[in-house]
This record gives sequence, structure tokens and C-alpha cells, in this order.
Amino acid sequence: MEHTELWQHVLSEVELSVSKASFNTWFQHTGIQSKQDGVVFISVPNSFAKEWLENKFNKFILKSLRTISSEVKDVKFVIAASPSPLTPQKTKKKKEEEEKEIALDNQFEFAGVDAETNLNSKYTFDEFVVGSSNELAHAAAISVTKNLGTIYNPLFVYGGVGAGKTHLIQAIGNEVLKMHKGKKVKYVSSEKFTNELVNAIQNRSMERFKEDYRQNDVLIIDDVQFLAGKDKTQEEFFHTFNALYEKNKQIIISSDRPPKAIPTLEDRLQSRFEGGMIADIGYPDYETRLAILKNKIIKKQVVLSDDIVEFIANNFQKNLRELEGALNKVLVHMKIAKNPLSVEEVKKILYPSIHTPKKNINVKQIIQAVANFYGVQEKQLIIKTRKQEIVKPRQIIMYLLREEFKFSYPSIGSKIGGRDHTTVMHACEKIEGQLKEDESLIEELNLIKKIVYNA
Repeated sequence: MEHTELWQHVLSEVELSVSKASFNTWFQHTGIQSKQDGVVFISVPNSFAKEWLENKFNKFILKSLRTISSEVKDVKFVIAASPSPLTPQKTKKKKEEEEKEIALDNQFEFAGVDAETNLNSKYTFDEFVVGSSNELAHAAAISVTKNLGTIYNPLFVYGGVGAGKTHLIQAIGNEVLKMHKGKKVKYVSSEKFTNELVNAIQNRSMERFKEDYRQNDVLIIDDVQFLAGKDKTQEEFFHTFNALYEKNKQIIISSDRPPKAIPTLEDRLQSRFEGGMIADIGYPDYETRLAILKNKIIKKQVVLSDDIVEFIANNFQKNLRELEGALNKVLVHMKIAKNPLSVEEVKKILYPSIHTPKKNINVKQIIQAVANFYGVQEKQLIIKTRKQEIVKPRQIIMYLLREEFKFSYPSIGSKIGGRDHTTVMHACEKIEGQLKEDESLIEELNLIKKIVYNA
């Protein structure tokens, strides 16, 4: 079996088990360098990736390789610039060719990314499947491309992990470049914006940083919730926002939650975000998931039975990356087998991903998740204070402990600073009542649960 096919199988397994951020960070530019005497040598781009993969993913990768190739005994990680200790020295030309092959084999998520705009060319409106869960956000996105800076400015798109936010906001950028020749578009994550700001301060190049961002006709900021708590970054983004807005330049923002639910976000930024159009993207329904899978199958020019496609659509109901990852996993196995797969075979292949046991959690993890979500210190939630910014998170902790662990009211009270059981009862009843009429609170609780179970 070719090294590329073997590694694609591993990546399809990994992608189902880790977050997008982890996948992009640690598996970019990795590949199988060589395979000798049952040892698979995996090339990595630097020493940081080598150490991390050795400590965190060694057993996982080995197990994944063994499911396809039983003769694999061990894995070793080597920095791409260095030859494997068991691999003969190669000529400079041969080495450059191999490194080029490794890079090409492992572009995946980064394929088609434009260096100037940071946009990925695969994210287009044509590839975006519209359903009841995203039709409002999609309609707003289409309107923005036709009315830059004059309607829905800013456009704020929010939704859960893997719901399709990044695809949609990058599709806007790609469509603008196609429709409006000469327009300058820039897509950036909030983390990259922060890193570039820090570098500009360190290198005393703030004027160049400001010019780089404020000369754009369309600025797209992804995962803006990560600006929370970063005062200097928020200040600079506020000034950048204003400079663009005053010139009728289009601003597009994504987040995992609505503006008012982002903790420690400055009021003036929250006000700016809420001044345009806010559209949410929900998880796709069955029909949309089915359409997404069929589109992927057509694009990949493969054939899968309807039974198999329907099985995948039924069992991967939320995260779209997991849905596509499951499809890729099946296609890799089909390519290896060189024969069509039966539904029973697909069930066996995807069984570990579908039947992942629910993560065991404890009280401390609940408290940590709520504290992080609302941007408060854990100890503030335990001490006696009636500050409004503390009371709500504390009541949510009590409610979650009751709901998740079925603790008694006195037991919950003892875990939250020794509070009386009537106080806990009142808190649980209050949150339960608010959940019946406050959709934003429902969303906040769902996001907190995702943080807890996906940490």
C-alpha cells in the first residue's frame, strides 16, 4: 500500500477525534516518510510538532496504522528536514523531490489558500448546501456581496463548532473577488489578528499593521469570541472597525455565540457588532446532511450506495467536519479494499466514531467551564457576593450540577461555598423558568456543555 493512502487513513481517523484547531495545528505538513522493518517514520515540520505528537498521539496513530497494516510494529517521528536514522542519505535533489511530495500529499485543509487574502478557494457558495438551519445567514451573505458596506454592515454570523460558519464567510470573500474586480479582501482569525498585533508592537511597526488592515474593502474576522479578555487587541480592533465602517467598507464577523454572550467583550464592541445584521447557523437537518454528502460524493467522483449515504447522514448529525470525516474514512477503506463496501462493513468501520462513550466529567470541570465562558474567576463563584455578573454564572453552575449529576440541593450547596439548600433550589427553579422563554440562555447552556464534554 502506498504511503499516501496509509496516511490518509490515519488523518481520517484523527479528524473525527480532535477539534479543527488541533488538527490544523499539529497535522499540517505531516506524512509518512518511510517504512522499514515494521517501523513507520512520520515526517513532521518542527520539533514542537514532533514532541506533541509523540506525547499525545503516538498510541492513537499506531493503533490506526495497525488496523490497515498488521505488520506495523511501531511509529517514529522525524523532523522533515532530517533524514530517518534508518533511511540512507539521499542526494539533495532526491530529498527536495520527496519533501515536495510530502507537502503536496498533506495540503488537505490548506489547499487553495491564497497568501494575500488568506481565503481558501474551496469555500464557495456553490459548495455551500442551503437548508432550514442556515438559509437566513446564507441569504444575508448573498446580499452582502451585492451591496458591499451598505447593507448588513457588519454581518455577524454565529453558530456551533462545525456548523459551517467559516465556509460561509469565506464564500463571501471569494464571491466578492469574482464579482468586484480590484476589491481588496482579507480573511483572518482573531488569533492571527492578535498575533500580528503583538508582533507589530514588538517590532515597532504599528503603522504598517494599521495600514494593512484599514486598506481593505472587505475584512473578515473568524472566531471573534477569542478577542474576549484581550484589552489591547479589542482596542485596536475597535479603531480598525471604525476606520473601515466610516468608509463604508464591509466587515464580516463570525463567532460561536451572539455578541451579548461573549464574556469580557467591551460594550462599545458589542454595540458595533449588534449594529448590523446578526444571523445564526444551526446544525443541519437530515435532508441537508444527505445533500452535503451527495455533493461531496459527486465531486470526488466515487459511487456509494444510498443505504451507506443514509447511514452516515443518520449517525453524524451535528458537526459537519465529522460528517465529512466519516465519509472520507469510508472512501479510504473502499479504496484500500478496491471493492464496494456493504452497509455492515461501513457500520464496523464507523462504529468507534459513532459509539464514543460520553466523557466522564466532574464538578470542577463544570465550574471551570462556566467561569471561562463568562470571564470570571472560579473563586468568585464560591465566595459570598451578590454582584450580578457573578450571580448568574453561579446559578447556572447549580442548575448544571442538578441536571448533569442529579445531586441533591444540600449537596450542591456544600460544593458552592456552603450555601443553604433553599438558595440552590431557588437558583435551579429560576434558571429552569428562564430557559422556557430565553433562547439566548438555552444557547449559552448548550455551548457550556460542549466546552465541558469536548475539552
